[in-house]
Amino acid sequence: MKAPTTVRSAEDFGRVRLSKSFFMRDFLYSEIAAIQGMANLPDDPDLAVAAGRKLCRSLLEPLQATFGRIAVRSAYRSPEVNAYGSRHRLSCAANEKNLGRHIWDRRSRDGMGALACVVIPWLVDRMEAGVSWRAMAWWIHDHLPYSELQFFPRLGAFNIGWHEVPKRTIYSFIVPRGFLTKPGFSNHTGDHSHLYRGFPTLKKSR
Repeated sequence: MKAPTTVRSAEDFGRVRLSKSFFMRDFLYSEIAAIQGMANLPDDPDLAVAAGRKLCRSLLEPLQATFGRIAVRSAYRSPEVNAYGSRHRLSCAANEKNLGRHIWDRRSRDGMGALACVVIPWLVDRMEAGVSWRAMAWWIHDHLPYSELQFFPRLGAFNIGWHEVPKRTIYSFIVPRGFLTKPGFSNHTGDHSHLYRGFPTLKKSR
């Protein structure tokens, strides 16, 4: 697949289906690109599609099947868009750190990956009633093949990433900031179901 350079080719790229519920266009919107007049489109669309399909099929579809609609806050970023966001401190890590993460069409040193920031309305409602973001973090940890999770203060939003060499780390930007778990932590293995009582059973997407 050639890199999209025209309106028609961008439309065709956006129509690429990544999974049952998600199309490439769902992951291309960027406030940075919209305001700065940048094309948030990949140089290597085939790699972006391959990584995006892994993210959607392994993580986002099971989440949506279990908890209901997922809202995508931020997902694919072109190197140009991400570099601008990093340079201007717009909540973007440096390009080198986002390869195989928000930059789907560039591999990190250890392989292919993709990441999206999502909001789950089901979780928003329960957090307003006092449920901790940690409950969702541990549910995902026990049920899904994620690489990394990062939770944010607003709306219970979190980054969820797939990678062919998964890190299995959970980090919070919610005070107190820091790692909830990562390999080597005493809490990393075992069953954590007592920490997310009342959460639904994992449903497989059809």
